[in-house]
Amino acid sequence: MSGPTVFDELFALLTPDRLLKDPRATGEGVSVAVIDSGVERAVLEEKFRAAGRPINPIDGAVFRPNEPAPRPYDGHQSSPHGTTVADIILTMAPRVRLYSADIFGPAGTCEVETVIAALRHAIDVWKVKVVNLSLGVPEHKLQQLPRRQLLHRAIEEAYFRDVLVFAAAHNEHPFTRSYPAAFAPPLISVDKGLFDDPLRFAYRLREHVEFQAHGRGYLGPFAREPATSWATPHLAGIAARILSLKPDLKPFEIKTVLYWLFRAGANGRPVTA
Repeated sequence: MSGPTVFDELFALLTPDRLLKDPRATGEGVSVAVIDSGVERAVLEEKFRAAGRPINPIDGAVFRPNEPAPRPYDGHQSSPHGTTVADIILTMAPRVRLYSADIFGPAGTCEVETVIAALRHAIDVWKVKVVNLSLGVPEHKLQQLPRRQLLHRAIEEAYFRDVLVFAAAHNEHPFTRSYPAAFAPPLISVDKGLFDDPLRFAYRLREHVEFQAHGRGYLGPFAREPATSWATPHLAGIAARILSLKPDLKPFEIKTVLYWLFRAGANGRPVTA
């Protein structure tokens, strides 16, 4: 058998514990947008204040179909989903600057055009570095090629603006595909797994979906049910930790670091896929 290669030696230097558990890896200086169902600001502020980990102020906007400009964010949610997602990101990277883009409203549905408007606002106005999309449109519901192309173009624009987009795979992956996760690359698509440490994750390329991350949350009525919606913010939060150590990393560099961390061996296999 051949001995260790120079790459093996490099992987040995880049260990998850050394990088992700560095005391400076808090998300400080990194802006993250949660494009979802809104965030209950007071609930999160109280939770982290009680834990002795106060968070940065949460801002945002409300996006509705056929409205040219977003409405002001009032600190409330249209469903608990977005709050659970935001809580996971803040648990992983408590010093991020979080923005909430509420795209669902009381009806619990949204149009592709609303997602695109929120994504562009997050890039142009909030100047975020990371976007979390714990949502998906099943392939059979996005048959219209022009609308699919518009969404793909917006994802590509984010990539070329050095914004890293994380998108949840369908919970029935790989049997069912959904967008925007199916656009990977240039975004990072995430499937669910159960890991013994929320900082652990795995690279598992299957049908355009690349990574698995911890699939349970910590706050909300459905947080303990494994879901890709909860896995995605875990990996987004890990990326924010990395960016707080080196803010000028580009999306492809962050993806490479994530892959190298997996290859380094300490992230291993999920307890349950």
